[in-house]
Amino acid sequence: MWNRDAGEDLVCIDIHQETHDVKTFTFASPEGKQFVFEAGQYFLFDLEIGGEPESRCYSISSSPRRTNAFSVTVKRVPGGRISNWLHDNLAINAKVKANGPLGHFVRPNAKKYLFLSGGSGITPVMSMVREFADTYEPADIVFLHAGRTPKDLVFRNELTVLASRMKGLRLQFLPEKVSGELSWPGLTGRISPDYMKLAAPDVAERVVMCCGPAPFMAAARAIATELGVPPSNYIEESFDAAVIDEVDIPVIEEATARTFQVSFAKQVRQIEVSGEQTVLSCAKKAGVKLPSSCSNGVCGTCKSKLVSGTVDMNHNGGIRQREIDAGLFLPCCSKPLSDLVIDR
Repeated sequence: MWNRDAGEDLVCIDIHQETHDVKTFTFASPEGKQFVFEAGQYFLFDLEIGGEPESRCYSISSSPRRTNAFSVTVKRVPGGRISNWLHDNLAINAKVKANGPLGHFVRPNAKKYLFLSGGSGITPVMSMVREFADTYEPADIVFLHAGRTPKDLVFRNELTVLASRMKGLRLQFLPEKVSGELSWPGLTGRISPDYMKLAAPDVAERVVMCCGPAPFMAAARAIATELGVPPSNYIEESFDAAVIDEVDIPVIEEATARTFQVSFAKQVRQIEVSGEQTVLSCAKKAGVKLPSSCSNGVCGTCKSKLVSGTVDMNHNGGIRQREIDAGLFLPCCSKPLSDLVIDR
């Protein structure tokens, strides 16, 4: 079995062009190890680009019932360092390192679902649909997928075939514009309460699984609340790794808060960090190079060794207790309680 904690090698065994700017990469273990994961989880990839280490999280798009390999689906982001490298350089038989599976965006058992996805945020919910197809598990699913134009609707053809075979799957595509396909037969625009009521009149009775860009998820969350979906039935992916390639970290200015000296040993850099700010946010602002992805303690991409000092860390599952005991921490969700020295 694949060791999720070891950071083992993977070999790329297939590359498939999904749309003009989206590719699916399929990976297997060179030793033939089997993968165990849940639909909705992701892998953390460790790459070397231009001689520098880079890490990114990508959601699994394949079915967890197919254990010999898994796929991730990546959108090329303009200016995105990692997504562009993957699209332009990763080849079949190439090896990469990865940790995983990770993540908590996992569907609960329910009789009725509403899957909401925007853009490449479709990847984790596509894994869920493929699992339903593989297991013949009976379910009532409304799947609403939004994109900029019809040509940007990832997995459009496959979903159409699945919907023709899965009696419980009702499919709704919502392009914002019809560029490139003027004969588009359905509605266009953005999600709204009226559209949601048309697509799923009984939305308040469904478990809602949502993944997409932050503005899409914010709109979906507000609409679901307005239409009576209980908070316990609304589940969204808590980071943008499946959707975007780079994340800008907002920095909260607190002039009156105590500041501490934070040293990055390998880069020979020292910055000041307020006790009310995270280490990562200030490092980004100062130009210190740290790998990062989710920025809220979920993915573990920024995991670093704390040589000295103490922090207040509020993570969301991106680090294990044994790693904390070994002196590791997550700069993205840690505020300093003293001067720090970090092995970066």
